[in-house]
Amino acid sequence: MPVPPDFNFVHPAHYAEHGYPHDLWTELRREDPVHWFDKTDGLPFWAVTKHEDITTVGRHAEQFFNGPRLVISHKPEEPNEFPPTLIQLDPPKHGIYRKLINKRFTPGRLRPWHPDIETIARDIVDSLVENSEEGECDFVEKVSAPLPIAVIAWLLGVPKQDWNLLFDWTNRIIGAEDPDFKVEGKTSSQAAMDTMTELFMYFTELVAEKKKNPQDDLTSMFASLEIDGKPLPDIDVLTFCLIIVVAGNETTRNATTGGMLALIQHRDELRKLQQNPNLMPLAVEEIVRWTSPIIHFGRTAQTDFELGGKKIKEGDALALFYPSANRDESIFEDPFAFRVDRNPNHHIAFGSGEHFCLGAHVARLEMEYAYRHLLPRIEEVELNGPVERLHSALVGGVKKLPIRYKLKPSSVAA
Repeated sequence: MPVPPDFNFVHPAHYAEHGYPHDLWTELRREDPVHWFDKTDGLPFWAVTKHEDITTVGRHAEQFFNGPRLVISHKPEEPNEFPPTLIQLDPPKHGIYRKLINKRFTPGRLRPWHPDIETIARDIVDSLVENSEEGECDFVEKVSAPLPIAVIAWLLGVPKQDWNLLFDWTNRIIGAEDPDFKVEGKTSSQAAMDTMTELFMYFTELVAEKKKNPQDDLTSMFASLEIDGKPLPDIDVLTFCLIIVVAGNETTRNATTGGMLALIQHRDELRKLQQNPNLMPLAVEEIVRWTSPIIHFGRTAQTDFELGGKKIKEGDALALFYPSANRDESIFEDPFAFRVDRNPNHHIAFGSGEHFCLGAHVARLEMEYAYRHLLPRIEEVELNGPVERLHSALVGGVKKLPIRYKLKPSSVAA
């Protein structure tokens, strides 16, 4: 199928200006679901858009590696001098390292932390509504940005006075291509690496402190890990901290923001959820499907492989477009309808296969608690200005979501 000549699947500016290209992805799913794209200054790649094909790649981690490149760039590749995080590791090392921490992220192990996560979510919602029952705000600034940062910082044992550092670092790493975070005289890759160096320096000190005085937090756990009876190398401890900070913040922030936007744009669904709060777990899954915060991840074929009727050759790059898979007509009934009671909901916004998101349960909790405390109080809510999107082909980010709201008195909402 013809792709518009000015369109690049992995150019950050396109997503900032237009959002997700669902019309194009729909046509590709129908006509050319594994599409060779070479009209780029960067590396040519296969654009994979169907749910079945993306899950197939996820099931064959030994044949499709993350390590060579997790993200496909629209520019010529620059050398990556930074150590890989868990999400960039491939078999067999990925399985070994994931097993080290997997049990700590199961629903059962996280259950004792539920009250603390709910308290953080409730306090953030309360700070939005404490001054007036009518008002205007940027929902990102007041709710969806501070929520995951607070939870992740708390989980890691970062002192409260330093939580704003995590917020700054994630913005500058994920938003390195965005004009708001550009650093004069540096490429986006250089700026991102400098930021990751700052983060590593901070956590080097925090890890040293946790080794002396361990607490019930993730940094203490990472610092105590062993492989074959030997302490985990310091650099690997730091990469665990890095991936928790970045991945744990950006995806939840943008799913929470996109969820509020979806509820504003679908008033009937908002009212349905307010009237039936037991739908909240289903609603969170639908919000995650609808927003699909990760735009794409890259994979590199280690062997020849047939996918969607196309011959993938050893060394070929692939871009897996998760938002497209989560609108796949062969999987979802009426996929372009936002339904808070959608069930079943086989979305893959958290990935698939052995790279399924470790923090999925935490992300669900954050959104569920925030919406449970906020939505019952909303009488009216509407957009109060343009939605401003992030320049990124990795994360479908919303930088600003201006809203105007009217709330019910707390006694009525209760």
